[in-house]
This record gives sequence, structure tokens and C-alpha cells, in this order.
Amino acid sequence: MNKTKNFLTSQSFVSCMASFLSILFGLLFGLILLFLFNSEFALRGFNKMIATGIGSSDKLAKVLYQAAPLIMTGLSVGFAFKTGLFNIGATGQYTIGAFCALTAVIQFQMPWYIGLLAAVIGGALWGAIPGICKAFFNVNEVITAIMFNWIGMFLVNLLISNMPKMIANYWAGPQSDRTASLAVANPSGMIPKAGLDKLMGSNYMNISIFMVILIAVLVYLVLQKTTFGYELKACGYNRNASEYAGINAKKNIVLSMVISGALAGIGGGIYYLSGTAQYNLVKSLLAAGFNGIPVALLASSNPVGTIFSGLFISYIQVGGDAMQPEFAKETIDIIISVIIYLSAFSLLIQEIIRKFIKADKGNVNAEQQNEQPKKGNRK
Repeated sequence: MNKTKNFLTSQSFVSCMASFLSILFGLLFGLILLFLFNSEFALRGFNKMIATGIGSSDKLAKVLYQAAPLIMTGLSVGFAFKTGLFNIGATGQYTIGAFCALTAVIQFQMPWYIGLLAAVIGGALWGAIPGICKAFFNVNEVITAIMFNWIGMFLVNLLISNMPKMIANYWAGPQSDRTASLAVANPSGMIPKAGLDKLMGSNYMNISIFMVILIAVLVYLVLQKTTFGYELKACGYNRNASEYAGINAKKNIVLSMVISGALAGIGGGIYYLSGTAQYNLVKSLLAAGFNGIPVALLASSNPVGTIFSGLFISYIQVGGDAMQPEFAKETIDIIISVIIYLSAFSLLIQEIIRKFIKADKGNVNAEQQNEQPKKGNRK
């Protein structure tokens, strides 16, 4: 009985319940919106949103393909959250990581694993800058990271524009606004499919989803089972107390942002080395980095929970695409936004759940105390 009570009041259970309620309320709100927009097709559209992701192996492969970079950017944001930092610069680190990966495999004709290593280094270096500014100059990491998002995007566009070998029309076709297709430029630069594409019947499928699951587990072990992870979290909880205890807070702040940036960089590398995506020279920030924020919030920054929240966000995005033409693509964005908005209140929802559990536990104890005198009278 005590084990059951301890489980119900544990942080893991309460966090899971808060995320589940956020998703449930968001979906219910989405169903109401569908009825308001187009009542005739509301139930059909909602069914497509819920069922499309597992309706065929091809759609499931697309869910896994889109989930991989989402999980990595979620891990990036969540890792920073765990250490008391808000890495809103994940999109810049993602972009730099993608650029470094593509440069390695297209410009220098390296294999895919060297491309991913380049993505790690690029993302880590771009993440280190806000970390250094925070640790040594006390500059808020949010301000620095936002500025470097734009700097990173324009820098990548400038560099790619002046590297003819990186552009698609160098290899084949008239397109000059995007990077070359890896299938043409360097097939060895594509992440291996290991026969999964034939198994799933989709070109989207490769080994990236298994790679990110392994990385998520490693991040969990580092944070929860190592002294290094404990020091990082301690600095996040209270920097002054950590320094008083002998922990080098400045070093840990920088390392936290370096690791966070590296994780986002891997996300960019994984997405663009899949062989199905090409980097477009556009003047807007990539959404993938920002999408890591709701993934981290839904998972309460738990690395293992990030796997499931990333899969869920990808799942309803694929379902949302299937709702067209009856509903505009922006409809699913609204539904996701509601879920994100509610997940931002996860701490409030967690507190409500705790109070409900405590109240229920108090009622049970009162009933037990009332029964004891009655038993005594019978004796």
C-alpha cells in the first residue's frame, strides 16, 4: 500500500500525468476547433489526425523520420533546463550543425559519420558562445542565443552561397537556392538505412531514430547517475550554493551550453544527412530548433520522456498533413500550440494533481481512523 502511495506522489508519475492532461485537453480543444471550422468533416479530420501516423508503414516511417531531429532539439533544450539555463538558441545551433555536416559530406566528400561529428563540433561551438557570455560576463543566455540564431542563419546562407560545390546546380539541375542532393553529390554521406527502408516501404526510414534513442538514454545516465551530472544540476538549482560547496559554476555553465549546443547540432546533422532533405537558402529561422521547446516542456525535461514527446509531436504533425484539403495546415499548428501552451503550465497542473492525491489520501486515512473505534467497541 505504501509503495502505491509513494508511486502516486512521485515526481515521475505526477509529471507524466501533467503531460497526459496537457495532451488530452489540447486534443479536445482541437476537436472543438474542427467543429467550428468545418463541422461536416470535423470527426473525419480528427480521426485522420489521430490514426494516420499508424495507418501505414510509410506514414509510421515518416513519423520516426521527423521525430529524430525533434528529439535531439528537445534534448538540447531539456538539458539546458535541467541545469538552470534556457537554450532558446537551439535553432541556431541546429543550423550550424546542419551546415557543418553538409560541408563535410558535400564539399569534402566525407562519410556520414564524419558529417555527424562535424555537426557535433559546430553545434557545440555555437552553444559555447552564450555559455561563455553567461558564465564570465553575466549576460542573459536568452538574449545572446536569440542574436546568434540570426547570426548563424545569415552566416550559413553567406557561406553556402559562396561555395559552388555545395549548391544543387553544381551537380545537376537548375536549382541554386538549396544544397545539393546527397544521393547525387555523395551517397556515402547519407545515414545508412540498414534495410529499414525496404522493411517499412519508405525512403524516409534510416537508423537515425535508434541513434537518438541511444543518445537520450546516455544523457539520462549522465544527468542522473554521474557526479558531473549532479554538479550541472546543482549549479542550475543554486549557483551561489554550488560555488560555496566547491563546484566550479562558471565551467559547468559553459559545459552545459556546449553539450546542449552539440545535441542540437546532431539534430541538424541527422535531418539533412537523411538524404531526403536539402537546406534552403531562406531568410527565416528554421522551426526545428524552436519545436524542441514544446518537446522538452511536455517531457518535463526528462531525457527519456523526450523520446515519447518527440514522437507524439511528430505523430500529430503527420496526422495534421493528412487533414488537408478539408482543413488548412495551420489548424494542426493551432492544436499543437494549445498543447504547448498547456504544457507550459505543467508545474501548475502538477501541483493540482499533488493536492488532489493528498486530499484523497487524507480522506482514506480519516475513514480508517473512524473504523478503528468501531472495531474496538465490538470487542
